[in-house]
Amino acid sequence: MAGTLQTLSLKSPAITSPPGHRRRVQSPITSFSPSGSRSLSGGGNSCDVHFIHLPISSKSIRASSSSLSHQGDGSKEQLPQVKAGNWTKSLLKFASNNFLPLALIGGVALGLANPTPGCIADRLYLSRFSSFGIFVISGLTLRSDEIGAAAEAWQVGLFGLASILFFTPFFSKVILLLKLQPQEFVTGLAIFCCMPTTLSSGIALTRLAGGNSALALAMTVISNLLGILIIPFSISKFIASGVGVSVPTEQLFRSLILTLLVPLILGKALRESCKGVANFADQNRKLLSVMSAVFLSLVPWIQVSRSRTLLLMVKPAVFFLAVWMGVLLHALLLVFNGLAIHILSTICGGSKSAFAKKENTSALLLVASQKTLPVMVAVVEQLGGAFGESGLLVLPCVAAHLNQIVVDSFLVSFWLQKEHAFDSAKAA
Repeated sequence: MAGTLQTLSLKSPAITSPPGHRRRVQSPITSFSPSGSRSLSGGGNSCDVHFIHLPISSKSIRASSSSLSHQGDGSKEQLPQVKAGNWTKSLLKFASNNFLPLALIGGVALGLANPTPGCIADRLYLSRFSSFGIFVISGLTLRSDEIGAAAEAWQVGLFGLASILFFTPFFSKVILLLKLQPQEFVTGLAIFCCMPTTLSSGIALTRLAGGNSALALAMTVISNLLGILIIPFSISKFIASGVGVSVPTEQLFRSLILTLLVPLILGKALRESCKGVANFADQNRKLLSVMSAVFLSLVPWIQVSRSRTLLLMVKPAVFFLAVWMGVLLHALLLVFNGLAIHILSTICGGSKSAFAKKENTSALLLVASQKTLPVMVAVVEQLGGAFGESGLLVLPCVAAHLNQIVVDSFLVSFWLQKEHAFDSAKAA
């Protein structure tokens, strides 16, 4: 809404008074003229008042009042509050996007800082409860239609399962050749090689990269189910003979079924039998993912708390060397699967084969190159110290689990940037 700003212009003759003369002030008399000017007279003198009409909008008035309010005393205090709010939002967003690695690191730090609560949780068998909870959540979020959608790329999925369950466990032999004290660090990473793929990280990164998430899910589910059958034999063949320990295969197999397979089937059965449960799981996948990460973080917290005395005896240089061994292991798995994809793509028809499709290869490379921590922890729990102190076995694997997530996150970011640059060049 437009208004008029009137400015007052006064023209008055100079008035001189003799020294000592007391001037009498009279009230001016105002007269109006049709032209919009006013004349003020009084005391024998007059001055002409002219009103200048300037157009001004209500938006300008609001803008001016807003700028004036920022120029007050409180302006210096308001600006840092805005910056602090943005900084807080960025921090919360970072924590939300990286909740799993932060939870795992927090569990390790808490166990090292104060081991008493973790030892109490260990006496209450909380680690077994956490593994049970993780696989119940996996069953609740498992969609049947996504598994069926991976049928078109069955050749890629078949090789992925072979790589996860049969080829990559051979790298445990290479790990066992390394000499490091304590020996549990080496043995733990060797056991880690025999595990199936991650329960959620590979699928999440595949979706982020724009890959075949249905194929990633199928490989994840099937490898973890078959892994229950194959893991005891892999550990007996590749690791137990190397360290001179016999594994109770039948007992381990039975325990893994109760710890992993039963809760997975229970969660899936609840989803399929009750539509409300399925809707809740689909609408709250983020919440369930956070709960799964919390359950998983209980594992290193309890293990590190229980083994804190031994861990503090380990030299920092030795632990960092074990961390780099985990990075090297993941790099070897990426290179192996990458070369296998290239060779199979050439053999199976070149650019027309299923191995040449970018969405299939990204899913295969990410899922087949990762190893799961919860299953490894469940296996170590059932071994009952046959390969050494459980905390020392698990700790390098926690670092390796974090490493593979971080490395693959950078890899996916590189793919996305490369794809964006290609699309921009193509559009130009």
